[in-house]
Amino acid sequence: MYAALLAGSERGITVDDNTAAFGELGFAPHVAGLSDKRDLATTLMGQPLSFPVMISPTGVQAVHPDGEVAVARAAAARGISMGLSLFASKPIEEVVAANPQTFFQLHWVGSREVMLDLLARARGGGAVGLILTMDWSFSEGRDWGSPAIPETVDLRTMVRFAPEALTRLKWLWQFAGSGSIPDLTAPNLAPAGGRAPTFFGAYREWMATPLPSWEDIAWLREQWGGEFMLKGISRIDDARKAVDAGVTAVSVSNHGGNNLDGTPASIRLLAAVVDAVGDRIEITLDGGIRRGSDVAKALALGARAVLIGRAYLWGLAAGGQAGVENVLDILRGGLDSAVLGLGRSSVGELTRSDLVIPPDFERAAGY
Repeated sequence: MYAALLAGSERGITVDDNTAAFGELGFAPHVAGLSDKRDLATTLMGQPLSFPVMISPTGVQAVHPDGEVAVARAAAARGISMGLSLFASKPIEEVVAANPQTFFQLHWVGSREVMLDLLARARGGGAVGLILTMDWSFSEGRDWGSPAIPETVDLRTMVRFAPEALTRLKWLWQFAGSGSIPDLTAPNLAPAGGRAPTFFGAYREWMATPLPSWEDIAWLREQWGGEFMLKGISRIDDARKAVDAGVTAVSVSNHGGNNLDGTPASIRLLAAVVDAVGDRIEITLDGGIRRGSDVAKALALGARAVLIGRAYLWGLAAGGQAGVENVLDILRGGLDSAVLGLGRSSVGELTRSDLVIPPDFERAAGY
């Protein structure tokens, strides 16, 4: 699972650009007249955020026994929303109990009837909205860092991975103390009264499903009737079609570099999408966020908030809930410093004039 946090698709061009691109953006700070108090709060899809960061849904968080529940608790403790993956290792009911501001993520799996069942699970579980992830539909290869994740953790698997586990005694002790083993099932895909499929069993069903149309997305949005984010936008024409489909928000994303390798960094694509549809829907960004200054740069280019993935997963692996809280504190502190230095009193005041943008930085496609 840890190897999966490091790898990107194919050569890793996109996963590298996601982080490197932020380094190309500079700040234009002020030296006097700075604000003594800064308001970092915002709202996203009807939910208040103490600062403009949201937990992005990621599958099977078996790097820690508490998995998604620990992440949800950390997010609640820091006043932000939680995104729960369809392929999560913990059921939605437990995660919502830990953080009532939980959004449930969907992939298009099976038929419309299956999707209606998943909507019912989301409603019954207390989700405040949906995230439909569409930025990982056709990537099948990883040329570097490819992880060997087992189907299940049985005796044979334990023997096979014992040398790795014995070199990570703290991790091993955490699971031994919890009385559990890494859970590689997807309980949110379990049929009523039935057993949860394995992560890879669910993954294979998803990959075998015919890809949805824009009409399918509009239908799903209508069936849900509430807050609805479409994750995976990299083109202007797709952003406009998302608006036409009635979504509440979009995320400019390339699935953290795990989709089509060679897609530009999300931050390079953000401004063009904001200019095209930013007055009609809420726009977020994910991909490459590692510090609070990255959050400030995304906000200055027009994002309402950012979604984080690898950053909090590293915190989860290192220290469970406390590790995730530490990551969130680092991001918040860095963001506050950036807002202060830029002479702003709130995150809503950040604009492109606060940045030094190289002439060839931005990318756009699908005019």
